[in-house]
Amino acid sequence: MESAKEIKSRIKSVRDTQKITNAMYLISSNKLRRAKRELDATRPFFDMLRGEIVKIFDNVPEATGRYIASPKKTETADSKSKVHGYLVVTADKGLAGAYNQNVLKRSLQMMEQEGEYKLYVVGEFGRQFFLQKNIGIERSFLYTAQNPNMFRAREIAEILLEPFDSGELDDITVIYTYMQNNILAQTKVNRLLPFSKEHFTETPKGGDAAQEYEFNQYEFNQYEFYPSVEAVLDSVVRSYLSGYIYSVLVESFCSEQMARMTAMDAASRNADEMLQALSLRYNTVRQAAITQEITEVAAGAKAQKRKKSMNKGAMV
Repeated sequence: MESAKEIKSRIKSVRDTQKITNAMYLISSNKLRRAKRELDATRPFFDMLRGEIVKIFDNVPEATGRYIASPKKTETADSKSKVHGYLVVTADKGLAGAYNQNVLKRSLQMMEQEGEYKLYVVGEFGRQFFLQKNIGIERSFLYTAQNPNMFRAREIAEILLEPFDSGELDDITVIYTYMQNNILAQTKVNRLLPFSKEHFTETPKGGDAAQEYEFNQYEFNQYEFYPSVEAVLDSVVRSYLSGYIYSVLVESFCSEQMARMTAMDAASRNADEMLQALSLRYNTVRQAAITQEITEVAAGAKAQKRKKSMNKGAMV
């Protein structure tokens, strides 16, 4: 049976661990709020870009470009002859529940499909995972998972556009975690390039963007495109791609922080349960020790009393 000193030492260790989990919970909560605030600050610009692309397709339905998928080409393309690009977004560290494992599991499933592939990885956790499995990585982006910003999003967009423009990649797919609400997050697989026209068929989200779209729609027929509508569309889509990647990075970052908050909250609650159990064991051991001490004192007193009685009888 453990001594009271050993149990007390374990209680101290659990309390120290609980302080760490509580601190990590608060840090993740603060990072989550900041990331959402930064995303909300940049969203209107890219909502307007999306709105302009919607206007182009509404008024020039036959418009196309190298970054827009052709339905006929998509149907006739041979999957075996394609070279797929996969952008996998993970975290730089663990302690976030199943956040990283879900993304990596979905990535392995995608890579098992027919055709060749090139792998682009965001996050140190994903990079180490693929290296351990001897899976080649075309490019890894360091320090991006913990600091998503527009500069890094533009850098990733340019790196992905280079092989796509040269024909080395037929399509690019992003695999990341999307936070549906403050409780639920799921792994999503979206095609980055080429975009489908269906991606731009809806009215842009956001109040101001939607109002501007409706207000200026009747004036759009007065626009002229130079040098061509295709060139304008390609230019706008390239800019929109940076914003799309940025939103993916922020969504993944928010999902990571939410997963870490959930994991740390569960760890803190488990620590509370352990402290209750250890406190009960400590009190039991302590009470047993006190009872033993009282018994020993009572036995000693009784022995001393008996000794005195015997000494008095001998003197008489």
